[in-house]
Amino acid sequence: MVSNNLRFQVVEEAFKKRALDVRTPEEHPSEYFGKYVFNKEKMYRYLPKPVYEKMIDVMDNGASLDSSIADAVAAGMKQWAMEMGVTHYTHWFQPLTEGTAEKHDAFIEHDGKGGMIAKFSGKLLVQQEPDASSFPSGGIRNTFEARGYSAWDPTSPVFIIDDTLCIPTIFIAYTGEALDYKAPLLRALHAVGKAAKDVCQYFYDDVQKVQVNLGWEQEYFLVDEGLYSARPDLLMTGRTLMGHESAKNQQMDDHYFGTIPDRVQAFMKDLEIQSLELAIPVKTRHNEVAPNQFELAPIFEECNLAVDHNMLLMSLMKKVARNHGFRVLLHEKPFDGINGSGKHQNWSLSADNGVLLHAPGKTPEENLRFVTFIVETLMAVYHHNGLLKASIMSATNAHRLGGNEAPPAIISSFLGTQLTELLDHIEQSDKNELFNLKGKQGMEIDIPQIPDIIVDNTDRNRTSPFAFTGNRFEFRAPGSSVNCASAMISLNAAMAEALNNFKKRVDAKIAASVPDGTPENKSTKFAAILEVLKEDIKACKPIRFDGNGYSEEWVKEAERRGLDVEKSCPVIIEHYLDESSVRMFESTKVMNRKELEARNEVKWETYVKTVQIEARVLGDLAMNHIIPVSTHYQSKLIKNVQGMKDVFPTEKAAQLSARNMKLIEEIAERTERIEQLAEELTDARRVANRINDIHQRAIAYHDTVCPHMESIRQEIDKLEMIVEDGLWTLPKYRELLFIR
Repeated sequence: MVSNNLRFQVVEEAFKKRALDVRTPEEHPSEYFGKYVFNKEKMYRYLPKPVYEKMIDVMDNGASLDSSIADAVAAGMKQWAMEMGVTHYTHWFQPLTEGTAEKHDAFIEHDGKGGMIAKFSGKLLVQQEPDASSFPSGGIRNTFEARGYSAWDPTSPVFIIDDTLCIPTIFIAYTGEALDYKAPLLRALHAVGKAAKDVCQYFYDDVQKVQVNLGWEQEYFLVDEGLYSARPDLLMTGRTLMGHESAKNQQMDDHYFGTIPDRVQAFMKDLEIQSLELAIPVKTRHNEVAPNQFELAPIFEECNLAVDHNMLLMSLMKKVARNHGFRVLLHEKPFDGINGSGKHQNWSLSADNGVLLHAPGKTPEENLRFVTFIVETLMAVYHHNGLLKASIMSATNAHRLGGNEAPPAIISSFLGTQLTELLDHIEQSDKNELFNLKGKQGMEIDIPQIPDIIVDNTDRNRTSPFAFTGNRFEFRAPGSSVNCASAMISLNAAMAEALNNFKKRVDAKIAASVPDGTPENKSTKFAAILEVLKEDIKACKPIRFDGNGYSEEWVKEAERRGLDVEKSCPVIIEHYLDESSVRMFESTKVMNRKELEARNEVKWETYVKTVQIEARVLGDLAMNHIIPVSTHYQSKLIKNVQGMKDVFPTEKAAQLSARNMKLIEEIAERTERIEQLAEELTDARRVANRINDIHQRAIAYHDTVCPHMESIRQEIDKLEMIVEDGLWTLPKYRELLFIR
């Protein structure tokens, strides 16, 4: 019998061998894709056939998990994991912090004979009590009932990070409320899947399942680690709280889609390899518009898995970047005056018969299906435009929205000319007639060597927060640092409500037009669908906007249309508790009022803490870095002026010292204003902190603390351009923004 010590020595050696494993250049990604994931291929190898078939039914068809197979699944997972050098396991979940959480336990238990054995049971796989009581809960977890439970999500495969088997889970309170993003996301996906399937069956008898697809685009900045460490604001807040713009930034557009710097290319390659090993299907990489800004995007996936993969990728990015001497900045606006970073979310629905529901079809009936899902998406976005804005709003994303290619903080939808004209035609038509759509068309290029270009049936609008892009909608408003689930929960729940309402009204019209006992026919059904669509096309018209979202005219027009134009982050978050939002979430069984109230409290508290930390850091830098450096330079100027008087006649000395005198005076005035503003900033924080209601405290931080921070920054940025470069203690934008 192999001793336990020897067993763990073997496991440790296997892990070391895996850690040192170097891939040959000839290896194709298909050869190592999913290497560290317990996917279907691994399940087939390590699970008994009946257990494997039950697991596939759970993953593919949404069947309930049979607890009787848990031990067999756990045994197969453990065998595979230990062969890969794994020694620990963890329940990997997504608390309300925009990050992930894990508590590692070893594969060991007492053997009853004074020794230890490697053990991992079905009970440990399916459920654990990580406690994790310090995570934000919005008051759901009282001191006397502070337990938190994690439960395995079998639809998202387990994976290996270093020496740990990571098991994706939901995280709920002792009283059953969700404490994470995954639980309500799964509920929302179930709700919209069922609602979409029911509507789909108007057009296809064979549809039994509808899946939500998500393809995210992750934008980010890279900064040299040494420069990052020399900026306390970057280190503690993720953004620069001060800094005059560089003479050259993005105005030449030469970074956008440019040649990727060698160091960055090495980082990207390393990141892609490790991502592919974890079955994250990364596909696209390129330079973004701003200097040092880049983008990574995968092939779209099922929504729940895509969310997990994005959270895993953001963690992986930070780790890989440090190995290459970089720090990744995921903050939405780390640098003032240039583009911020978003996480565009490409969202669509697809049926199990292979039909993409937001894509035009080849027959009039299929095009009716296409228009149905387009219009009901618009209805969802129209009725809950304030909620969707709340789902993407944060203290960090508020800096990004509304400029430099970021969409405005008003939710509207761009459809393009062809689709807009079609909806207008349906609305105005007196007949309930089906229709054909123009597909992609060729554009002739007057260059013999260049083939014709195939043009999509819709263009792109960079100022639209929710744009139709041919066969999906692109939600451009979410920020780069957020959990994709936040927007996906609200959007899919709203879509489920819209589809349920649509079907209820269509069924009523069909019933009213068909005599009792008479079976419905296609013409009756399609006539009822068109009638309801006409009503909805007219109702949701205010959400459609194809113009310039940055214009002042649009703000006034949007307000006239009844859309939410609020700019205050704490006020926008209130939309979670609108009666229409509560009714929608409860009717779709995604979240109840108690969960919504708790999440709002967490969001307001997060906003307060974010601004509070920034204010403290800014005050510290202003008083302990900026003012001492500025006054030191001022002293040098004063000595220079005094020296002029010793060398030159009075009149000549005054003439030669005029510029320095002007600088001395300006430094004195600006440092005095900074001292005064810093004191006012501290007082504003103290007043806000005495407000007990977290909602009102967040509003106070927005209204009184943030303006003082902006004023201090303006003074500091002016001083940066005055003070001698060699004395300025903080790396400047021209150093931070250009990788060498």
